[in-house]
Amino acid sequence: MALTEAGGSPARRPRRLRLDLTTPALLGLPLAWLAVFFLVPIAIVAAYSFDVYALNPGPHGFTLAAWREFAHSSVYLGLFWKSVRMSLTVSAIIVLLAYPLAYYLALSGTKRKYILLMLLIAPFLTSYLLRVLAFKVILTDDGLVNTFLFDTGLRAQGNQVGWLLYTQFTVLLVLLYAWVPFVALPIFVALENMDRRLLEAATDLGASRTRAFAKVTLPLAAPGIVAAFLFVFIPTIGEFVTPQLVGGSKGYLFGSAIADDFGQNSDWQSGAVLALFLMLVVLLLTGATSRFLRATGGGS
Repeated sequence: MALTEAGGSPARRPRRLRLDLTTPALLGLPLAWLAVFFLVPIAIVAAYSFDVYALNPGPHGFTLAAWREFAHSSVYLGLFWKSVRMSLTVSAIIVLLAYPLAYYLALSGTKRKYILLMLLIAPFLTSYLLRVLAFKVILTDDGLVNTFLFDTGLRAQGNQVGWLLYTQFTVLLVLLYAWVPFVALPIFVALENMDRRLLEAATDLGASRTRAFAKVTLPLAAPGIVAAFLFVFIPTIGEFVTPQLVGGSKGYLFGSAIADDFGQNSDWQSGAVLALFLMLVVLLLTGATSRFLRATGGGS
């Protein structure tokens, strides 16, 4: 029998609170987080680059002087193109090294591929800083490499190989070691999700393994390769930790200049200009890559 109130009318049931799961409610917190911890800091950095904010006391106003100085600075632009060359070299070599690894894991048919994949990404279980410092122990003048050369008689005692540390070669070597496992993952995923029936169809139509690879496998894996290339290029072009630890003066890059301007030089205006310029370059590259992935179906 239904519950009634004193007047005979049906009793009102308490209203249950319903969680609003509409799109604005779901996106509200992430967008607020993005605005507070990403957009607002970028706006502050932009204000420093235009001299609206400054560390030094005194009158300040909107000016493009720091941007004009950067545009005419051969030092900063030289560092930028040096970083671009280093990033392109590192990214290209890493993709060439990581693709065979990912190809074997995805298409070899081995039952232990996931175990091998875990071994491949095992270095990520160790701090990146510790891995870089380990290279200093290996490559220093009295490190493992030079000690091995002395003990085997390949080099005379005291005649160490000096170019193993604090050079661009060292930065390149450490970045290659650090990024190969990370780059292999998107390529592995692209190859793992590939329809194997396409390879069987190419074989049935008389295509050789080389032609099937060039016409089927490589185009289907192109989005993963481009994404892997971008995953390396973007962080490498702004890298400053690795050059600082193992590069020395010869491995000084554009990211190192940004870190020094915000750090020991206390020139936040110049540092802000360099940081914003680098961010704009990265955004342009990301946009171009996104368009390519959508055009090839990799972004769907």
